[in-house]
Amino acid sequence: MKYMNKSIEELHELLKEGKVTERELIDESLELSKKVEEENNAFVTILDNIEEKEVTDNLLSGIPYGLKDNYSTKGILSTGSSNTLKDYVPFFDATVIKKLKEAGSILINKSACDEFGLGGTGTTCHTGVVKNPWDETRIAGGSSAGSAVAVATGCVRFALGTDTGDSVRKPAAYCGVVGYKPTYGVISRYGVFPFAASLDHVGVFTRNVKEAAMVTDIIKGIDPRDMTSLETEDLSPKLNEDVKGKKLFYIKELCNIEYYENPTEELKETISKFHETLEKAKELGIEVYEESVDEKLLKALQPTYMVISCAEATSNLSMYTGIIYGPRGEGDKITSMVKDYRTKGFSPLIKRRLVIGSYVLQKENQDRYYLNACKVRRLVVDTFNKLFEKYDGFITMASGGAAPKIDESSEVFSNKAVLENHLCIGNFGGYPSITIPNGFVGGMPIGINITGKVLDDGNILNIADKLESKMDYKDQVVGGFYE
Repeated sequence: MKYMNKSIEELHELLKEGKVTERELIDESLELSKKVEEENNAFVTILDNIEEKEVTDNLLSGIPYGLKDNYSTKGILSTGSSNTLKDYVPFFDATVIKKLKEAGSILINKSACDEFGLGGTGTTCHTGVVKNPWDETRIAGGSSAGSAVAVATGCVRFALGTDTGDSVRKPAAYCGVVGYKPTYGVISRYGVFPFAASLDHVGVFTRNVKEAAMVTDIIKGIDPRDMTSLETEDLSPKLNEDVKGKKLFYIKELCNIEYYENPTEELKETISKFHETLEKAKELGIEVYEESVDEKLLKALQPTYMVISCAEATSNLSMYTGIIYGPRGEGDKITSMVKDYRTKGFSPLIKRRLVIGSYVLQKENQDRYYLNACKVRRLVVDTFNKLFEKYDGFITMASGGAAPKIDESSEVFSNKAVLENHLCIGNFGGYPSITIPNGFVGGMPIGINITGKVLDDGNILNIADKLESKMDYKDQVVGGFYE
């Protein structure tokens, strides 16, 4: 790797000074992307016919990036990793894509994801399973699997994903990179395929915290086509502030080994590394406290998420009929054509999620399931809002260990199920949340996560940046691809 291992700032300076051309960066990024696609099945589209642009003063000008395939890109295949949209080419760009074009960034690849983002493994893409670059027998995490792989392997300096439950932050942990989900509304979602509108966030993958702030500063802001969008202050200047005296809390029911029945050695090591990192936080002058949260509430996180997200997905995915776009279903009536289209096009996972969503939205079931789930969500948010009155952030493990093997069964009902699904707290409350690398367990990367109060993104990123500086995993890239 000649250039793509350099930082965004270094690459931009080289471009401005004429010491490297956009064509050289593009060609290197394309070469790496093709190799990663061959070995890891990470991309739906690799853009071969890329034109050079004039380099401007914008830091992202001339910088190659990747994009999850659930963003609308004008004139470029946008499938959502679903057979129902396998030939769909939009006539417009998502707002964030427009902003990156204006910045002069270079789109290199569109990455595979769980179908329409409704998954957490990267195994339900219509192009097949996305493999973890650290160990191809393991998942990359989902749903933004390919975007995480693109950054972890050095194909691009940054990539965009989406995060509805943990779909940026979990694959970031599994692939050893930074995954950042801003406060709800900070980045426009116009042109992003909807999954669950009250939970969906645009998210960013980078190799360090500084670049996560840098990219977000360029793509954030008010969008008249997204009524949830917000105007916020720039994040990058916040990274210059001191963190001494900042207060973080962790949840003892999640982060202490005694709360797990028959814990695996992997879980023990993951928790041990977490507490080692807490000591590094203390060395920075950060105060760390232990708090308790009702275990019943923690155990309710995953079922609450499933009910709400499936209900919203059922509504959002109703637009996929095969009538307006997608392969036309067979039949002599609209109902039979739609049925055929969805039967052939949707994966078993999508069908299960839509059945759940339809069931909980039935009139006779709404009070018992959907409305109760909304009440639990409110209780979770109220609980954490109260904690955020005392603390600057919530620190936790991103998962209970390294990425599972591809052929392993789901751990939804395991003794660490809560630990594998708790990042949805950030989506319930629309909180800013970032995962950074926290070392390795069994040769595989793991992550640590920091979540903060709404619109306190700069503070959370600053804490993450300072903590990152105390560890040895900043800017890491998977070896073995580029010797």
